Amino acid sequence: MTTEAPATFDELAGRLQRRLPELSRSHRLLAERVLADPEGVAFMTVSDLASAVGVNEATVVRFATAVGFKGFPELKRVCRERLREQAQLLRRFDSLEQRGDGGGGWLPRQAAELDSANIARTFARLDDASWDATVRLLAEAPRVHVLGLRKCHAPAYLLGYLLRMVREDAETITGEAGSLTDSLRRVRDGDAFVAISIHRYSADTVRATEWASKRGARCVALTDNASSPLVPLVEQAFFVDAAGPAVLRSVTAFTALTQALVAGVAQVLGHEVRDTLLRDEALLDEFGVYEQRG
Repeated sequence: MTTEAPATFDELAGRLQRRLPELSRSHRLLAERVLADPEGVAFMTVSDLASAVGVNEATVVRFATAVGFKGFPELKRVCRERLREQAQLLRRFDSLEQRGDGGGGWLPRQAAELDSANIARTFARLDDASWDATVRLLAEAPRVHVLGLRKCHAPAYLLGYLLRMVREDAETITGEAGSLTDSLRRVRDGDAFVAISIHRYSADTVRATEWASKRGARCVALTDNASSPLVPLVEQAFFVDAAGPAVLRSVTAFTALTQALVAGVAQVLGHEVRDTLLRDEALLDEFGVYEQRG
């Protein structure tokens, strides 16, 4: 592993995720615990973490230094900074709730504030090289397949729909009525395959992504964190914040990221997009798809 210490938890998570396949069993167990529960690790002692994972204390210290830290306290510090970010967000919305008008009017404001933060943090994490590679893949691959099931069907449908507006051979895989395997049969070597899933991760989405990767498709994930089971299966992974004001998680940042990706694809394709849209408009007019009044 590199000896330079990660400056943020996101850097730490990315490093651990990339290195998971080559880690020893004990270090892999520690890495998975850090990825899955940074808040818990933030308050553990070396002994606590060793006991929780089933390794000895010396292994925990060696793991921390292998990651690039001088010792376990630095690893804890990065985890605590992650926790502090989340706590600040929660305090902000607790305060917002207390200022509510008693009629439930605080909830729309809280949802708006959360979604604003979700979008800001999602886009702040984007890596320029990963973004450019993904946009070019979605523009130039022979065919694009987009899969998102259950709650993630909505952003998957939007991505597939918008891509079809700017290029041919893009489809949303719905998996309805047992049709998942029928759709996967159309995946070919060199195609782009976009998987969208958040915790709790759809088993069919994970299995389909693994199958597409083995088939030779170039896979991209839109998911929620570095411990997502999609991450080891893809070339590029984008982590999307999904905090919501209640028990339901938000897909607003997924929608914003999806629209930005297609805007990038349209930019790459240039004049081809204009020609495609003009043909579509002619077809829509011929079939009277839209109401003409108003």
